[in-house]
Amino acid sequence: MSPRRSYDQYCSAARALDLVGDRWTLLIVRELLAGPRRYTDLHADLPGVSTDVLASRLRDMERDGLAGRRRLPPPSAAYVYELTTRGRELLPVLQALGEWGQPELGERRPTDAVRAHWFALPLLRALERAGEGVVEVRLDEGNFHLHVGSGDGPVYGDGPAPGPVDACLGTDSGTLAAVGHGALTLADAVRAGRVTVTGDGTLAKALREA
Repeated sequence: MSPRRSYDQYCSAARALDLVGDRWTLLIVRELLAGPRRYTDLHADLPGVSTDVLASRLRDMERDGLAGRRRLPPPSAAYVYELTTRGRELLPVLQALGEWGQPELGERRPTDAVRAHWFALPLLRALERAGEGVVEVRLDEGNFHLHVGSGDGPVYGDGPAPGPVDACLGTDSGTLAAVGHGALTLADAVRAGRVTVTGDGTLAKALREA
């Protein structure tokens, strides 16, 4: 394992960047906020990363106490990576970074990859004002689900929710991008019909009545 590179500056921001400042590290954290992920799944959802770089970043994250690796019980017996408590504390950092970067999105470029669950973290902050629960989101690019007020569990997951949901949202990526960078509130998007809300849970009712 290569030695950790350091800025050698007595500054908390520099110390943080010693751990997460390398290319791809924070995007790996974004993926692991969905819960345990296999290496092959991480590689599939991080288009552009090489296998060598991904393996190196995961080793660094294990060494620095941000992530761990464990073997699933039979019949799977596969290894998965998951965030430690220290790694999960990067959620608000990623949300703040994403909010700051929203004005840079603009129109989607032909070379831009997209995954539906990449909209999860910007949407999570807007949903937290409406309450707690499981929300399923359906886009043309695919489905994902959010655990609003999840505590120590996964923040979101790719695909439909594995169990009952408190609300289901139907929308498009352009609307979610607008909500993410503050050009449109979630309540206004619902009132304008750009987000449809179904479900009988408290969270669904709060979104419809906002």
